[in-house]
Amino acid sequence: MKLFITGASGFVGGAYVKAHAKDHEILAMSRSEKSDAAIKTLGATPVRSALGDVKPEHLAGVEAIVHCAAYVEEWGPWADYWRVNVDGTKQLLAVAKAAGVKRFIHIGTEAALFHGQHMRNIDETYPLSLNSPFPYSRTKAHAELAVREANDARGGFTTIVVRPRFVWGPGDQTILPVVREMVAKGQFAWIGGGRNKTSTTYIGNLVHAMDLALTKGHGGEAYFVLDGEAVVFRDFMTKMMQAGGVTPGTRAVPGWIVRTIAYVGETAWRTFNWKGKPPLTRFTANIMSRDCILNDAKARREMSYAPTFTMEQGLKALADSLKP
Repeated sequence: MKLFITGASGFVGGAYVKAHAKDHEILAMSRSEKSDAAIKTLGATPVRSALGDVKPEHLAGVEAIVHCAAYVEEWGPWADYWRVNVDGTKQLLAVAKAAGVKRFIHIGTEAALFHGQHMRNIDETYPLSLNSPFPYSRTKAHAELAVREANDARGGFTTIVVRPRFVWGPGDQTILPVVREMVAKGQFAWIGGGRNKTSTTYIGNLVHAMDLALTKGHGGEAYFVLDGEAVVFRDFMTKMMQAGGVTPGTRAVPGWIVRTIAYVGETAWRTFNWKGKPPLTRFTANIMSRDCILNDAKARREMSYAPTFTMEQGLKALADSLKP
């Protein structure tokens, strides 16, 4: 199958290209010579383009798009989140239809449902948080809504949303590197003792689900894809950090204190227009201290999804990838 993928230089997109470059003919969005080189190394063909400015000729002969790219920065102007996550997705949907692409796979997130609350025993009937106070959550919710509404069975255009939670594993560019730096600087502490429970998605399991979505699933639907049962955040993070050669320590801070500090910090940064970012954002303080227990029965039923890697296999692969 001929595919066009966005975000191929990132964690999720890069993992997908690396795993399936021999199975599909993959074109990958690239914005620089550096990205060109990385994409070629993975086995795909770079196409110089950017979200919001994809042309029909970029998609000539493409049968499916796998849309992984997003503005995932912890801090930034609301306009940047909207421009990339919402407007960029809508433009890609429009040009995909114009170019005759048949299938559009969108990598969503449980964060699109989040406005600061615990999420327990959540399935795909739970509403999107279109008015979330967090820019990433709100814009990913609107992006997902646009994807699902663009599904057009009569026109032969199928859209599928794949929702992982807490993606981890070899190649992670966000979670583990950030935590390792915090530990090294003596800034790490367990929010609320780390006793909250969370679902997780190993990168290998997500890549498998993404490939299934090319031919399975119902148009206009979203699907959670997970490792299995939810885990205690502290227990899982300790194992993941140990795989990366990091000892997290036992220091803990009550969740309400951390959330208050984050709120005060964000307010000060925006009020005084300070440069850089606050030490902790409200989104991070909230989502890292709340339960997030999801249900992936729908993906198992409608996409024949089942994890291909156990957590133990994933932790070993992570450790092996970080050996000098």
